[in-house]
Amino acid sequence: MAKQLTKSLSDKKLTGVCGGIAEYFNIDPIIIRIAFIILVFGYGVGLLAYILLAILLPAK
Repeated sequence: MAKQLTKSLSDKKLTGVCGGIAEYFNIDPIIIRIAFIILVFGYGVGLLAYILLAILLPAK
């Protein structure tokens, strides 16, 4: 079965987007969360990307 990008149900702080991305790439979720924070404060696109992913990504 192919790997699919989904929201995490076990490792979630708000909606599980960062946990799901971390599970997909098999890395620590803290790295993904820090990347989103940098994108929010650095470029402003992190918040928009997070909201879109929260809406579009299916739950497991």
